[in-house]
Parts: sequence; structure tokens; C-alpha cells
Amino acid sequence: MKIAILSRDAKLYSTRRLMEAARANDHEVQVLDPLRCYMNITSAKPTIHYKGKELTGFDAVIPRIGASITFYGTAVLRQFEMMGVFPVNESVAISRARDKLRSLQLLSRKGVGLPVTGFAHSPDDIDDLLAEVQGAPLVVKLLEGTQGVGVVLAETRKAAESVIQAFMGLRQNILVQEFVKEAGGTDLRCFVIGGKVVAAMQRRAKEGEFRSNLHRGGSAEPVKLTPQERATAVKAAKVIGLNVCGVDILRSSHGPVVIEVNASPGLEGIETASGVDVAGRIVSFIEQNARPHRTQTRGKG
Repeated sequence: MKIAILSRDAKLYSTRRLMEAARANDHEVQVLDPLRCYMNITSAKPTIHYKGKELTGFDAVIPRIGASITFYGTAVLRQFEMMGVFPVNESVAISRARDKLRSLQLLSRKGVGLPVTGFAHSPDDIDDLLAEVQGAPLVVKLLEGTQGVGVVLAETRKAAESVIQAFMGLRQNILVQEFVKEAGGTDLRCFVIGGKVVAAMQRRAKEGEFRSNLHRGGSAEPVKLTPQERATAVKAAKVIGLNVCGVDILRSSHGPVVIEVNASPGLEGIETASGVDVAGRIVSFIEQNARPHRTQTRGKG
């Protein structure tokens, strides 16, 4: 098979591992910087060009699209889909996952466990918003934030009011969520491929920090999931429409709650902590499922 990897940097751990896994299974693989791809959008013969050459003959595409280039990256991926190339994750599903508010609304509609979450536009509604999420301590999140950036723990009501007013004053869209104290600065990253959790790790925040992201100095260790946690991760991935994703879960007093579904999860932390060849599992998923024009969300928004 001929596989394209959409990635800004071929040297990144996740990109390298996917290349190695594909080549180990005798597949041809090419890394493409999505920002260097340009497209001819026509109903007769949609094409993609890269550094002066037309891209042809690909059987599958693995999108490793960073949050900062979601708009253009998903446009390139959508063009591959129009050409009949099998996407590991579809453009529509990635767009859903990147919109934190939309993804939470979709998960809520399907009954997936979530932290109590509030969303408002006007500073006049701050008091009611705080009451909805049961007051401080609470977590304030920028909708556009990634890797823990733009996530603030407000430990008192006064601090919460100040942070929310500051973000609103900067015309930033924010979510306000209950602080799940019983999680103890840990969360679970469940790696889902093709409707199954293939690996999991527990991430722990460094001392003095509540965000457990590895990029923020957190540590990771293997973890045994409960059947409910496993089912929650699989359902969350299905609701968003992602074949491959990282589902982040907190262990709360009212069961597992999903805090994020990551459409482009890193492989280094999960492979190191779990010892699972996740890259190899992704390539196996492609081998079993890649067919021309095989997309589930074709024609849907």
C-alpha cells in the first residue's frame, strides 16, 4: 500500500514511529507537510499538488494535523477524501474534536459522562454561571487551548470571577467546569483504535500543578482500566467519529468523565508507558479497513 502522513515535521516521534511501522510491513510511505500541499478543486478530477508534483496513487492518509493549522489541514485531508483515499480519521471528525464546545455537546447528547460544564457570553451572567457548576474551585478553559495551555484552576469565587472577566474582556470563548478534586491531579489517557482501547496510561501532574499533560511536566504510568472506563472511551470516540484518538478521562465520584477527545494524540507517552506498539496497531487498522471512497461522514457537516 501507499500511505501518506500529513505532518509538519518528519522528525517528530509520532511521525517517525508511523513511518517505521508502515515500512516494517512493506508499505510505501511519504510524509507531506499539509501547508505545502495545494489543491485543484474541480468536480471532474480533484487533485493535490506538493512541491510542484501531483500526488497520485495513495491508498490511505494518516492525518497528524496540529491545532494551529486545523482549517487548512482538514481542507487538505478533505481533498484526499474527495480523491477516494482512505483517511484514518476523517476531516469532519477532526473538526468536531477540535471544537471543544461542539464535542462536549455531542457527547452530552449521547449520554457520555462529563464534568458539569457551563458556557456563557455576557459578563452579566457570571454569577449564574458559577452557580451552575457548583461554585469554586473550578476550571476555566479557553476553547482554543491545547496541551493544557489556557486552562486555569480558580480556587476561590473571587479568583474565578477575575479570570472569567479577564478572558471575556479579551473576547475569548471559555468553558467553565467543575473541579474534580477526587481525581487527585491525575487523568487517564485511553488510546482508541477502530473501536477498541489498545493502550492506556495514567498521567500525574507534577507537584504544585493540577494539569497532568506530559508537555507540562506530568508523568505517566501504565494503568488497568475498569470496564466502565473502557466503554466510556470507546463510546466517546464513536460519538465524535474518530477511528484513532486519545480519550482523556477523570475518575470522579460519579464515575468516569470525559474531559477531551484528542484527534491527533502523541505516541511517545502512550508507547513508553504501556509498552504497546501503537504505531503498528494503527498500520494494522489501515491494512484491515483501507478501501477507496470508504468514508462514513461523506456529505455530512
